[in-house]
Amino acid sequence: MIKKIISTMVRLFFGLFLYALGLVLAINSNIGLSPWDVFGQGISKTLNITMGHATISVGFVIILINFILGEKIGWGTIFNMIFIGEFMDLLMLNRIIPVSANLVVSVIMMFCGVMVIALATFLYIGAELGTGPRDGLMVALTRKTNKSVRVVRSVIEISALIVGYLLGGFVGIGTIIMAFSVGHAVQFVFRLFKFDVSKVNHRYILDDIIFVKNSFSSQESK
Repeated sequence: MIKKIISTMVRLFFGLFLYALGLVLAINSNIGLSPWDVFGQGISKTLNITMGHATISVGFVIILINFILGEKIGWGTIFNMIFIGEFMDLLMLNRIIPVSANLVVSVIMMFCGVMVIALATFLYIGAELGTGPRDGLMVALTRKTNKSVRVVRSVIEISALIVGYLLGGFVGIGTIIMAFSVGHAVQFVFRLFKFDVSKVNHRYILDDIIFVKNSFSSQESK
């Protein structure tokens, strides 16, 4: 049991670190950001905070919205919100990934970032501790509006892109690359590892609360 918990947490945190690494590769490619990162950068400039803390702030608000909409929250959701942003700051503030000034290098960095994000997605979702805040928002709104996932996701990301751009986020050719390639890259990695996301059985915080409550109840009855 302990071994499985440790293995799950290592997988989760390695996935979250890789996700942050992929985002920083894309950001430092210097040719544009993903829609959510455009939004995050806009928040960062508006509030004068780091990119990582902007990501955390946005994630926190989205989790609150998800909770209001009735979406279940997992420990992985909370850790996703906190640690991707912290890992981003660790990488960016220490300048571990250089900022590109060459177009060819920039494009290579962008596509490397996309593939790293795809691998990270496989790892953290496979930990079965809940989806990320943004994925949860997509699921919640899909359920509430009865619209397709494609329509809901498109509306969410276009909205994030527009607001982020108005707040000063950087939009470029990399934004288009991210918008059209991440989904395909994730699908490729899932197929490579024969990972069926529909069979993932997430464990949510409420499940643990109920488990602890039932454990105490059973001990008191003895």
